[in-house]
Amino acid sequence: MHKGGITIVDYKNLTVEVGFGENNFTMDRGSFKYKQKIHWKEKCKIVSEQKTENGVEVILSTPNKNQTFKLVLSDVGDKKELSMVQIEGNHGEVNRFWLTFPTNSEEHIYGCGETYSEFDLKGQNVRIWVAEHQNANRISKKIIKEKIRGKRPNKKLRFDKYESYYVQPTFISSDKYYVHVDMNAYGEFDFTKPGSITIYTQELPHIYSEKAESFEELSEKLTAVLGRQRKLPEWVYDGGIIAMQDWVKDGDKVVEGFDGCGNIDRKLKELDEAGAKVVGVWCQDWCGCRCTGFGYQVMWNWKYSREQYPNLPEKIKEWKAKGVRFLGYINPFIALEKDIYQEAKEKGYCVKNKDGEDYLVTITTFPAAMVDFTNPAAYEWYKNLIKENMIGIGMGGWMADFGEYLPDDAVLFNGDAKFLHNSWPAIWAKLNREAIEECGAQDEVFFFTRAGFTGTVKDSAMMWTGDQHVDWSIDDGMPSVIPATLSLAMSGFGLSHSDVGGYTTIMHMRRSKELLMRWEEMNVFSPLYRFHEGNQPGNNVQFNEDKELLAHLAKCTKWHSALADYLKGLVSQTTEKGTPVMRPIFYHYDEPWAYSETTEYLLGRDILVAPVLKAGAKGRNVTLPDDTWVHLFTGEEYKKGTVYVEAEIGQPPVFVRKESSDLDLLRGIIK
Repeated sequence: MHKGGITIVDYKNLTVEVGFGENNFTMDRGSFKYKQKIHWKEKCKIVSEQKTENGVEVILSTPNKNQTFKLVLSDVGDKKELSMVQIEGNHGEVNRFWLTFPTNSEEHIYGCGETYSEFDLKGQNVRIWVAEHQNANRISKKIIKEKIRGKRPNKKLRFDKYESYYVQPTFISSDKYYVHVDMNAYGEFDFTKPGSITIYTQELPHIYSEKAESFEELSEKLTAVLGRQRKLPEWVYDGGIIAMQDWVKDGDKVVEGFDGCGNIDRKLKELDEAGAKVVGVWCQDWCGCRCTGFGYQVMWNWKYSREQYPNLPEKIKEWKAKGVRFLGYINPFIALEKDIYQEAKEKGYCVKNKDGEDYLVTITTFPAAMVDFTNPAAYEWYKNLIKENMIGIGMGGWMADFGEYLPDDAVLFNGDAKFLHNSWPAIWAKLNREAIEECGAQDEVFFFTRAGFTGTVKDSAMMWTGDQHVDWSIDDGMPSVIPATLSLAMSGFGLSHSDVGGYTTIMHMRRSKELLMRWEEMNVFSPLYRFHEGNQPGNNVQFNEDKELLAHLAKCTKWHSALADYLKGLVSQTTEKGTPVMRPIFYHYDEPWAYSETTEYLLGRDILVAPVLKAGAKGRNVTLPDDTWVHLFTGEEYKKGTVYVEAEIGQPPVFVRKESSDLDLLRGIIK
């Protein structure tokens, strides 16, 4: 690719505009509608410039508003830095900043956190504001349209219709440079113009940029700024983590079964007899359930349910002795019906509204309170719930859900919600990490998150890619996992996975046997192999519904276990240098087609994965980069180019680089 891109210290070609405006956010179930009114906007002019030891200081002023700013630009080796401070004028009269940089019109742009429908962001305007990706309004419209027109899995909405759980003010260019903006408030990255990039912030900008000779070097430099993840516990690699909750069918619905531990024992016996490799069971409803119009949901009272999981601590010890860890679930909300909320309410630990009352947020069909992490006492109290009620009973891990829902008009113990909304998921990840480390359990216990922002990289052990639909749709279903994973990778977050089988189940949107089996095959080739039952488990095909499904799961868990040494090596690269485990093809192959590829990925340097992503498909076209590739299952060799590959269930299109020093090891995983 052409070596070009923006140079943030090239102030003579930089356009700086400032202004004043007002925001208007409305939140509905974590989804935000955003409007703003700009009262004035002016382009700054250069008044003076002065060289410094490492760069230059430039004085800027507005022609009409009597506002003066200083740009401090430094240029040390490959690292560039730009910061802007106001030195004259009324600080309250300026709260909008636009910086427009000229750039290479042919470059590709990636990152900005997690994107699902698009991977290359050139031509898009990206909002920097974390939110619920799967909002109720968008899902409802999809369901209605499918009822009328039928399923259209290749249909994509406009990019501006999407929100994201994980947003980060960071992007990477195909010209091998990164840009990271140190910001917290709402902002936008405008990549819509071919020859320029505009960074819009609502606070004085502070920008970092570095270039590199390779994407490996670029990942290393970026994560030196953002932080790096830690190694996963050794036990996670040796098979699958199987979701199983305490529910039974009641007609066309499910209800609590009140035999959670017995249910686990029965399913573990079934899996063992099928020859499956199981390292964990994941029970979201460990603390109880609530059955709603949306489905079988968790009761957010963070201690084990003695009704549904009697003697759980003793059973956790028993399962662990057999090599099976128990995993749970937690989020920053608390159920209004239960005793933990009563304690939080009495102590004043919840986020407040403008009237001083607990700010109740509707999630799917019910309201809940949110703990105020800016209150040190509340923060420590919530952390201790994890330490005592989760780690304390022997859990091996958990899903640390949510983090996106802090309303911008909330009243906090300390700070402004408008500037803390984006960083809330990072604070949430930090709390979980501290709980584990303070218990000395970092070698045995881990958690995985859905939401993120700057700071999440160094605190979250792993992301999962959110609540995919249990279908083949490229915007929200199984195919969306790949661009989501790769955009995280190019944002500095190298460890992620998805729910095997997806999650969101509504009306006719139900998981088929074929989808589950294809998803199982894909997720073998990821750092963590974890299943989900979905929000309506009785309407989804589950892993044990027939002998073929059980045999397929057993086979896939064995493959994943056989990959353990390879995966451990990749995770070490992530923790030591920031190199992602799952990588875009262009990461190692500078080929034009690779920069827009969203249906294939590399697992490390040596494995190319091309999952079957269409219902009923018995094969697919695969484009291979310039190497000799050996089909993992057939042993057939392929050269560079596009080829149709047969792919019955049980033989997914997966290829090993022939020149790999691990060729024999990797070919051996299917035995």
